[in-house]
Amino acid sequence: MSFTTWQAWPEAPDISANMLAEILDGGQAFRWRKTEDYFEGRWSQHVVRLRPGKDSPVEYAFPDGVNLKAEQKALSEYFALDVDFLALTDALPWRSDPVLQNAIQPFPGMRILRQPFAETLFCFLCSSAKQIPHIKAICENVANDLGPVLPDGSHAQPDWPTIAEAGESALRSARLGYRARYIHQCACFLRDNPSWLDETAELPTTEARQRLITLPGVGPKIADCVLLFGAGRMDAFPIDTWIAKILA
Repeated sequence: MSFTTWQAWPEAPDISANMLAEILDGGQAFRWRKTEDYFEGRWSQHVVRLRPGKDSPVEYAFPDGVNLKAEQKALSEYFALDVDFLALTDALPWRSDPVLQNAIQPFPGMRILRQPFAETLFCFLCSSAKQIPHIKAICENVANDLGPVLPDGSHAQPDWPTIAEAGESALRSARLGYRARYIHQCACFLRDNPSWLDETAELPTTEARQRLITLPGVGPKIADCVLLFGAGRMDAFPIDTWIAKILA
């Protein structure tokens, strides 16, 4: 399917080409891929192409025939344009902490995407002991096998009831390996408790974290990833092996 012509994104955050790549391809979202000179991404029922712009920091293109106003609004929400990340960064104690200052300087304009909570949970359940390209491939496999068709002919991430009905064997076919068992167990629980995730997303961070780690396969790190990237909880702090080494 064809896409609209490239247009300047007037509301785009003031970010460089390198920063756009870091936001989309740095490990907080897994359904973006670099193609030629642009990134193509999917979340929920939305598809968009983004690239560094000429008349604005970022240009976009959507599949032909979609409601452009609705897609533009969804893109602004996905990039959390209502959050002042520059102010949040400036509020950190970087002036008195040279390590923090050195960490911030290479990433001017870094921001946290506002992803769908349920999709974020699925993607990070797939991330256990995997590198970013592998996680992307797994998410793509599951979407292609089980997800609904999007406007451009690609596939969205399936919802949890669909994953539950597909069964563990379908997940293993998508190369989820040992993760298939606990992802299917998680899917069955969420299918049988349809309001559980929405209720969790509304709880204070500490309570939400405690609920999430009761799900099969979810530990503190995955719970914090889901809360940070899927619920915008800036007080969630995922700690993996590399972050633990940095902290030490």
